[in-house]
Amino acid sequence: MHDLLGKVIDTKVIDQNDNYYVVQANGYSFLFDKSEADHQLGIGAHIRGFAYQNNNGKFQVTTNIPNVLRGSYAWGTVVGNAHNVGIFINIGIKNKDFVLSIDELPNEKRLWPQKNDQLLVSLCIDKTNRLWCHLANEDIFRSISRKASSDMHNQNISATVYKTKLYGSLVLTNQYYLGFIHASERNKEPRLGEQVNGRVIGVRDDGTLNLSLRKRGYESINDDAIQIMMALDHADEYTLNFSDKSDPSLIKAYFGISKGQFKRAIGRLLKLRYIVQENGHIRLTGQGQQAANERKIQ
Repeated sequence: MHDLLGKVIDTKVIDQNDNYYVVQANGYSFLFDKSEADHQLGIGAHIRGFAYQNNNGKFQVTTNIPNVLRGSYAWGTVVGNAHNVGIFINIGIKNKDFVLSIDELPNEKRLWPQKNDQLLVSLCIDKTNRLWCHLANEDIFRSISRKASSDMHNQNISATVYKTKLYGSLVLTNQYYLGFIHASERNKEPRLGEQVNGRVIGVRDDGTLNLSLRKRGYESINDDAIQIMMALDHADEYTLNFSDKSDPSLIKAYFGISKGQFKRAIGRLLKLRYIVQENGHIRLTGQGQQAANERKIQ
């Protein structure tokens, strides 16, 4: 039995009941659901399928063969917590979820995958013929990844966390690029299997992406500040004849906001170093021009 479970095997029908055919391989018997057969099968008919032990403890074969097998990696979906054993993962079998052992999960439970998270796994089998999920290691991720090009800088990107580390998170993007998120580039540590959205802040020589989960500067400011910044971007020499001392009526006429809103907005832009204020004028800095250009291409 140890050599059959978790694999695609060839079986032969030896008996049947109301709901199942009984099939056999290497002297071991399995159930095969009659609903999977498109016609009636006779004794001696051949069935090729995936062998496993269902949730009721019965050995079964299904022709709905999953991509996750022993020695074959594919994405599985987290469906629940297996108490103190680990987590349950569904690989596409309707009456069986497989456990990923606690030994392969982060030490901190807050970093454990949650329901609907995705993990790249294969199957392994223990001495008691129990099938378990097994996480892909970094070598597997490197073997399936692509090399990123330098023109990806500043692109928005989605990725799945495949390893959590104190100093950062390792991810695989939806386009199968490897990525790294340094601890300084995230507001909180993402959990294993979590889908994150970030941007490319660098491309390494080996084609690995450096990513940030932090908002761009202009994404962290309100609409009033964005309006002022974009007005400056279209002004001659990136300069406007306004300051925090300007007449409220002139501010209202030009920007359509109150002086209080204006002062709060330019205060934020000054803090981000997107503008400077001098001699009764506000001027967009080089950093502010870059932020304005980033906004234009989104």
